[in-house]
Amino acid sequence: MSSAQQNFNAGQTQGQTQAKAEHFVQSTKETASAAADKANAASNTTGQTVQQNKEESAGFLQQTGEQVKNMAQGAVDSVKHTLGMDKK
Repeated sequence: MSSAQQNFNAGQTQGQTQAKAEHFVQSTKETASAAADKANAASNTTGQTVQQNKEESAGFLQQTGEQVKNMAQGAVDSVKHTLGMDKK
């Protein structure tokens, strides 16, 4: 094989290797970008879910507080009735 042919083959191999490396880098960038987009979407979804759960919990706690208050008032009224303090 002549020196010119060897140089040509070496240059061709180098070009192919460089093209493969550039393709790999581009593919890696696209994969990383897609992963970042998915992570961002998951973060947004999680934030929305947390806010929704927070609002539902607040409503549940308020409702439970009202029920406890009503039960306590019922107990007070029952004790007053038993002791005859409810009559005026």
